Amino acid sequence: MSLVTKIMIGLILGVIVGLLFVSNPKIANTYIKPFGTLFLNLIKMTIVPLVFASLVVGAASIGDIKKLGRIGGKTMLYFFVTTAFAIVIGLVAANIFKPGVNVSLAAAAAQEVTEAPSIIQTFLDIIPTNPIDAMAKGNMLQIIFFALFTGVGATYIGEKGQPYLKFCDSLAEIMYKITEIIMDLAPYGVFALIVPVIASNGPKVLLPLIKVILVCYVAFFLHALLTYSVSVKIWSKISPMKFFKGASPASAIAFSTSSSSGTLPVSMRIVQQVFGVSESIASFVLPLGTTINMDGTAIYQGVCAVFIAQAYGIPLSIGQQVTILLTATLASVGTAGVPGAGFMMLMMVLSSVGLPLEGAALIAGIDRILDMGRTTVNVTGNIAASIVVAATEGEINYENASIMGSGKDKSLKA
Repeated sequence: MSLVTKIMIGLILGVIVGLLFVSNPKIANTYIKPFGTLFLNLIKMTIVPLVFASLVVGAASIGDIKKLGRIGGKTMLYFFVTTAFAIVIGLVAANIFKPGVNVSLAAAAAQEVTEAPSIIQTFLDIIPTNPIDAMAKGNMLQIIFFALFTGVGATYIGEKGQPYLKFCDSLAEIMYKITEIIMDLAPYGVFALIVPVIASNGPKVLLPLIKVILVCYVAFFLHALLTYSVSVKIWSKISPMKFFKGASPASAIAFSTSSSSGTLPVSMRIVQQVFGVSESIASFVLPLGTTINMDGTAIYQGVCAVFIAQAYGIPLSIGQQVTILLTATLASVGTAGVPGAGFMMLMMVLSSVGLPLEGAALIAGIDRILDMGRTTVNVTGNIAASIVVAATEGEINYENASIMGSGKDKSLKA
């Protein structure tokens, strides 16, 4: 039985048990909720070392910026800009459609939220004056900034930086394994978290989950249409229709498998055979994108964070939404390849603006459905990035691009 199936069973059983305790929620809060708290504590334990170590390794894998030159700069710029657009689209969609309004979860959790700083202060606080203190306090933006800088710095000093990078790589692998173990406990954690929520609030909290899925998929579609196809059209000769048609085999595999890494071989063939992208660009941009480009996940973070805030009746200021934007954008570098990456990243985003982590239990049960959509967006974005970068470098051979109606249409069905 897959982990997703187990989580779904845990969620369903949690709902059923929660309904049994609606008349007496004290029992659920006293005897069941502590197990959910233990699960949350395990997740919190891994967040700081996992994010720091994986970000250092991710930044270091980019290599010497001077050596990468224009291609590396363009690729990174495209990834970060599109990820920022993705979160903005997700936040706007969530604010317009308001999936969490009228849910009215227990307001007690709102007391844990601290007042958000201003936008200017948010930007100033990105740079830590004391990185150790930032790690101790779990200040995610400062941790991300420091990790990225130390990762790049370690590549600049060459051999002397290797012991540090090896340590961070080892730490990252350890945290990946610990995260995998913790995610095996997710069905029990979800059960223990959802029972007191249902017992205290009743079944009315379940209906908005359908709205969350719809809002996420609307945002997924808008981002692919407005960001990917438009950028491809601007920088290359490929129309939106041809872009989506050519990318469809990879998108279909991504949707069915929810695996960006598993789709990589198909994506590599598509960008070279269908779109005429040079091998050098494809071999650089696509693997890098699989590691750090997570636009679909970024949309998911924005929508779910706003949903949880609305469900708990916590208004998100502009400053807090900017914090969500910055946290999810920068964190996208270090989350790919981590088991339960989207769920873990959501926890980090919620922590960054002081939202109650218990709200994530509602999302866990529908995470597989959302994962299919966000993985499709991630893969489509990687293909778009390779086309845009190759076009700006003059490394698209339109004569050999089958999507342009010339060249041999090599089969990708396999």
